[in-house]
Amino acid sequence: MRSINKNIYLICIVFISFICGFSQQTSLKDTVNKEVSILFIGNSLTYTNNLPQLVKDLAKKQKIEVAYKMLALPNYSLEDHWTNGTAQELITKNQYDFVIVQQGPSSQIKGREMLLEYGEKFQSICKPNNAKLCFLMVWPSLTYYHTFENVIKNYSLASKINNAILLPVGLEWKNHFGSTNDFQYYGADGFHPSLKGSKETAKIIVKHLLLKS
Repeated sequence: MRSINKNIYLICIVFISFICGFSQQTSLKDTVNKEVSILFIGNSLTYTNNLPQLVKDLAKKQKIEVAYKMLALPNYSLEDHWTNGTAQELITKNQYDFVIVQQGPSSQIKGREMLLEYGEKFQSICKPNNAKLCFLMVWPSLTYYHTFENVIKNYSLASKINNAILLPVGLEWKNHFGSTNDFQYYGADGFHPSLKGSKETAKIIVKHLLLKS
């Protein structure tokens, strides 16, 4: 009798282990195959060379499927996007995993204040809609290269104060320039990214966002 009970006990343990293992595998599979949805909010630094598509293509090589929406207009700041209102509608009506925002270099006081103030406003609608706010740190033009440290400082501050994810593109660009003296990430106008620069930007986004999230 004890032998039968022992066998029944062992069978139950095996069965439960199988079910748990199957559930865990299913859960892991669902996570791996989940499509990541990203809303890009910015200006010409985002739409030049179609940065979102470059992110999608690079992520796919890492077996990560990305669906994206780009809301990027010439010379737009975060204040401009907020005033326009389209961004708020997209965030509240759609399910985005990440909302990536950027404006100009923002090395000066006014730019910093906009990053902080409107970063807070965007976070106020991202959080209740289960979207993670991300600041895409950009870069200054070659003409204003001397302001690079302020660009890095202000984007870092905005990210920290608003409890958002920082995508340190500008920082990694500057480190590259310092170590190689190669400025090919810049396009012909000395501000907008070359295709090489946009590809590097996509690489940094995927590395800091999709491979760490």
